[in-house]
Amino acid sequence: MSPDRERLALDMRVTARHLFEHALAEASIDRAFQRHVDCERGVLRIFEDLFYLESYRRIVVVSIGKAAHSMVNSLEMQAGSRFEGIVASSVRPAPQIRGFRYFQGGHPTPNQDSLRAADAILKTLSAMDLSCLVIFLLSGGGSSIVEKPIDDEISLEDLIATYQVLVLSGAPIAEINAIRKHLSAVKGGRLAQAASPVQQVSLLVSDVPDNMPDALASGPTMPDSTTVNDCQAIAQKYGMLEHFPASVRELFERRALEETPKSDDPAFHRSRWWTLLSNASLLQAAKVEAERHQFTVEIDNSCDDWDYLRAANYLLDRLYQLRKNAERVCLISGGEVTVKVTNGGVGGRNQQFALACAKRISGENITVLSAGTDGIDGNSPAAGAIVDGTTISRATARGLDVEKHIASFHAYPFLEALGDAIVTGSTGNNLRDLRILMAY
Repeated sequence: MSPDRERLALDMRVTARHLFEHALAEASIDRAFQRHVDCERGVLRIFEDLFYLESYRRIVVVSIGKAAHSMVNSLEMQAGSRFEGIVASSVRPAPQIRGFRYFQGGHPTPNQDSLRAADAILKTLSAMDLSCLVIFLLSGGGSSIVEKPIDDEISLEDLIATYQVLVLSGAPIAEINAIRKHLSAVKGGRLAQAASPVQQVSLLVSDVPDNMPDALASGPTMPDSTTVNDCQAIAQKYGMLEHFPASVRELFERRALEETPKSDDPAFHRSRWWTLLSNASLLQAAKVEAERHQFTVEIDNSCDDWDYLRAANYLLDRLYQLRKNAERVCLISGGEVTVKVTNGGVGGRNQQFALACAKRISGENITVLSAGTDGIDGNSPAAGAIVDGTTISRATARGLDVEKHIASFHAYPFLEALGDAIVTGSTGNNLRDLRILMAY
């Protein structure tokens, strides 16, 4: 590759990283709270809802998920230090807010603190009545961070084994969460049931498809759109039953799962839900910035929940089509791809997608970024990766075999060795993944 092309490739990598970081900043939790939440003269405004705080004997905040700390901190910044409650996240808080109890639940599988957090939340909600207000702050990762099995026979070890089966099944998140809801005492609207008849409002930072808000953190405060029959069908479709621990498998075999609360349940008569941020917020921010950099931009989310290889081929084909009509094109895609892991290495879905793209674009003037907005991709330290037309040639020069790393789901060591991994650390946000494909 000529020095000019190498320079251009480097410039595009810098631009792709900038678009990712700009989108994260624009879709930040602080900015969303500034737009949609404020408190003046004792009146709390959440979107279009007004709450006269002096009319409540007690106001409790329950913040759950990877963005739990960011959300409760932003609420305090907008409304002041007037709340008490519980914060459950997968990372340690720094600093803690007075009046709140903190739990560090597990992710992607529950831990002992996940169970303690669930018990603490249920106990707090049970002590509230009609004179109280509860504000739920929900973000991705909440499914494992707060958990309590619906059946006492399901131990923590069984719960962890069940989550591992679900996560490695290749099923999309909405189907995974359908099963989680029906196995849980806190998901699928059951926290709303526990709080009823208390006035409830939920603020959502969503890492699920925009048309499936009840899949976020497995929908603890929302009517459940999935059913027991759905769970049976999903378990059969992905061959899960034989891998579930006996305590869970037995519930399926006896058809003993209980139905979750639906939209006509009294628990939701005094409930409201507002989406603060979603993947769409992120994509729009990336689009505006790419256009400012003189790219012709298109957003295409068609491959949400597709297998990573199918998604890579589809998006690259779309990019080639766009390039026929413009000199500098940028294709932006949100949501998540799936990877069915058969023998686990170190990596994640974004890095696996990036490696698949790197194979196909070798030698071309194309750059591809794929990363998770929470800063975490699978079991690796990376959020994702940036690859381009030089990735394979650089790997070959180092003796790295891309086929071997793809087949063994061991993408991170390959990408890290080349400097193609993106490491951000925990972002305090979680809006699904962002893919940026540029041809120039």
